[in-house]
Amino acid sequence: MLNLQVSKFTRNFLAIFALSMLSFSSMEAQRIAVCDINSILESMSDYKTAQADLDKVASQWRQEIAQEYDKIKGMYSAYQAEQVLMSEDMRKNKEDEIMSAEKRVREMQKSKFGPEGALFKKRQDLVRPIQEKVYNAIEQFAEQKGFDFIFDANSSTGIIFANPRYDKTDDIKKELGL
Repeated sequence: MLNLQVSKFTRNFLAIFALSMLSFSSMEAQRIAVCDINSILESMSDYKTAQADLDKVASQWRQEIAQEYDKIKGMYSAYQAEQVLMSEDMRKNKEDEIMSAEKRVREMQKSKFGPEGALFKKRQDLVRPIQEKVYNAIEQFAEQKGFDFIFDANSSTGIIFANPRYDKTDDIKKELGL
């Protein structure tokens, strides 16, 4: 009876082992690499020049905005000193003038530094071509060396390159009837 159990166990074990080996041999190993995009960019002279240009423009705009705020502070100080001598209408006009100036400067600040502001657009104009050059080089490297995935080591963006054969978006859409 014991021999029969050992023999069933051995047969089952060998069958499972054989199936496992077949499935592992049919699986293709995925090649993965990591790179540091920031390190690559910072070593490029084009990128350094673009960053310097952006820093210069941003500094100039910050200075202009600071000067405008200084003018507003001067207007407010003058208002405080003279408000006792002003009529109600004059005070109201001066307050409106100061608030209007503050609003104008805030809008200027937003137009320069906001999410869709001039600095953002300038950054896209100067830096995007350099980034595309780097991403194209990474893609070419991955294809030449046979990498399936390349990740950015120091970023939350994750995957920089993925072999299109691993994209199962269309299969999932079909599964959902889309």
